[in-house]
Amino acid sequence: MLLPEKEKQNNDLILQLARWMAGDFSNYKQAKSNPQTYAHIHVFFRPLPWEFFNSIGFYSEQVYDYDLWSPYRQGVHRLIDRGDSVYIENYALKDGLLYAGGGREREILDSLTHDCIQRRYHCSMIFKREGDMFRGSVEPGNKCLVSRKGCQTYLISEVELTENTWVSLDRGMDINTHEQVWGSAAGPLRFEKVQSFASEVPKSVTTYSSHQGD
Repeated sequence: MLLPEKEKQNNDLILQLARWMAGDFSNYKQAKSNPQTYAHIHVFFRPLPWEFFNSIGFYSEQVYDYDLWSPYRQGVHRLIDRGDSVYIENYALKDGLLYAGGGREREILDSLTHDCIQRRYHCSMIFKREGDMFRGSVEPGNKCLVSRKGCQTYLISEVELTENTWVSLDRGMDINTHEQVWGSAAGPLRFEKVQSFASEVPKSVTTYSSHQGD
């Protein structure tokens, strides 16, 4: 049975985003050219089995190159078709240490279940296609709260994704003064894909109802 043209375009959009996301990204060139400002970091997005969410999902981790078994940030993500955009729910791991290294060794994720994760409400990302890239940002409202340096902040996250690059800038803003408390003051982190996991992304997607958000 052929999909209606609009539905097919939506499926193509979410699949394209997922295939570009799936990989090991490194900012080696940026860190080498300016080591005093930038550490060498890897960002891994490893596709989860379709059955985990009954939709496209990822496990992610960010690690320093010198300590690949000790990620400083981990997450689980569910991609949802929103028509002209892709809505990505974010989940925290209740015990991240159990899944450290899952970005490189997928079998580490075999024991991951829904009981192991907890939704991070108001912290979802919205991605839209713009020419030869996807541009993403945290959902509006300034409600993705992060406690850092003794004060409550809200997250501003901006991402640009192409087939082979991931550029990201995360900043924490004081909820009262709206001044930056944490995050890069020197500009975004610039990553290049050094390994693709696109072959682990489904070849096609089964239609599922659009989620209405938080």
